[in-house]
Amino acid sequence: MSAAGEGSQEAARQAAARLLHAYETGTPCAPVRDLIGAGDTAAGYAVQEINTRRWLAQGRRLAGRKIGLTSAAVQKQLGVDQPDFGMLFADMAVCDGEPVAPGRVLQAKAEAEIAFVLERDLALAQPTVADVMRAVAYVLPAIEIVGSRIANWDIRLADTVADNASSGLFVLGNTPRRLDGLDLRDCAMRMTRGGAGVSEGSGAACLGHPLNAALWLARKMVETGRPLAAGDIVLSGALGPMVAANPGDVFEARIEGLGSVRAAFAAG
Repeated sequence: MSAAGEGSQEAARQAAARLLHAYETGTPCAPVRDLIGAGDTAAGYAVQEINTRRWLAQGRRLAGRKIGLTSAAVQKQLGVDQPDFGMLFADMAVCDGEPVAPGRVLQAKAEAEIAFVLERDLALAQPTVADVMRAVAYVLPAIEIVGSRIANWDIRLADTVADNASSGLFVLGNTPRRLDGLDLRDCAMRMTRGGAGVSEGSGAACLGHPLNAALWLARKMVETGRPLAAGDIVLSGALGPMVAANPGDVFEARIEGLGSVRAAFAAG
């Protein structure tokens, strides 16, 4: 192996250790782009993979994936032209309305999404949107509670990718719907905090259609050797702006045709 290759691997290990320390101690860390470069997506995923393998070895169960950067405005802000992904572990799932303890997610923010739950594997080399639709068992409203281990959300592309796509927790609604008859492109979303509106959008905000995001993910997961499987949860991306969450906040997201879901934060 070349010295450059060894140096890249060592930088990835250092970045992974920095993020892991922040995760375990609850103390935000400095960005990792000083180690791996601000726009090096491959390096970011190498860091993410190091911590994914560590957590799997510790017994955490992989439950699905989340898709980030599905908004054109956010992509432009970070200078990218495609989404990113992160791992969803079973211990990140929160029940509808279950209080989230203060500090469980660093610098928490809430965003409303559409979640797909799969009933078939998606291991084809070149899946189509029809393959994705056949694989989907049902759809749910969801709130992703995103978080950043990096202080003050001072992130660039490589930082968020390395930090498991700024994942935190996720809440799924309890009203499963089959895809049949659903208009996921034009479905309206409204999220409230304490009854007051804080975020609005529609399915079109997610790469033009949430199924477009799911298809991108299915192809990317095959490329990376971790294809989506039956039972996996896919958080397809935000339908509207994310909102900072504070102790005592209660968010409710209503998505046309899918019902509602609540994310509650325990008072400090």
